[in-house]
Amino acid sequence: MSKIKAPQPGFPTTRLRRNRRNGWTRKLVAENHLSVQDLIWPIFVHNGKEPKIKIPTMPDVERLSVQQLVEQVGQAKALGIPMVAVFPVVNPELKSAEAEEAYNKDNLICQAIAAIKDAHDGIGVMSDVALDPFTSHGHDGLLRNGHIVNDETLEVLCKQAIVQAKAGCDVIAPSDMMDGRVGRIRAALDEEGFENVLIMAYAAKYASNLYGPFRDAVGSAPNLGGGDKKTYQMDPANSDEALREVELDIKEGADMVMVKPGIFYLDIIQRVKSKFLMPTFAFQVSGEYAMLKTAGTQGIINFDQVFKESLIAFKRAGASGILTYGALEIAKKLN
Repeated sequence: MSKIKAPQPGFPTTRLRRNRRNGWTRKLVAENHLSVQDLIWPIFVHNGKEPKIKIPTMPDVERLSVQQLVEQVGQAKALGIPMVAVFPVVNPELKSAEAEEAYNKDNLICQAIAAIKDAHDGIGVMSDVALDPFTSHGHDGLLRNGHIVNDETLEVLCKQAIVQAKAGCDVIAPSDMMDGRVGRIRAALDEEGFENVLIMAYAAKYASNLYGPFRDAVGSAPNLGGGDKKTYQMDPANSDEALREVELDIKEGADMVMVKPGIFYLDIIQRVKSKFLMPTFAFQVSGEYAMLKTAGTQGIINFDQVFKESLIAFKRAGASGILTYGALEIAKKLN
């Protein structure tokens, strides 16, 4: 009997395609998996009587009445989605330079939060803390002599966070990108007895061109006009700066951090997760979702397949979860 030769390293002894040959082996060796538990569903709420209002720049996304919102959250809960993020469409007459409506305890977002919590337990409710839906100029902070002032804005953000917590909000999400806001909001929440309310900081939020459909949806685009948010949101060219922003937010008390936008910033998600080992979330923003939806509608791509691939990409980069407008749609397919 001839001696069996020892296998030589590399091909043909090693054939990586063996693990790809069958569907069941591909499932066994998959390094990342997408589940309903990974999803957070962003929803827009308006205070009109119409149950649903289409958003022209966001295919298949609608503004919902409070009653319809509660019904839709029930669907999300039934599908196993762990949390929704609610964004208010504020009536223009309620907007002002000082954003007083942001901390009105009876404002639309507080009504929506309370209605959800009254109807459903076992599903989290997240709400942004930022002034852009409430300001007549469309900025996330207070405007003084053409500049967004940081420290004065913090006072308003704290008041906004408190009324949302009192309404029943589970996760406060500062999205304003003011310096020091996480620490100030954490202190304000604790002082009011809301030490168990979580903070998910928009820690690395870039001054992206992908937010247009969102601004259309909440009605802030006309207020902002041709302005931009480059003095407080991050430069898309920067990566190291994101780590500094995230580190500060963690030190100030953030329980979770977020990178926004998502698809164009997978490198940032990976760096943040690897360095800080914190729950790290990605926001697949309105422009990203609208591009995929539009391309799918026109037959350029298979939307279902590409959409799922985009979500897996977030997981591969290290995201703990994903905010996506298609959460309900993909949840139905994952179950």
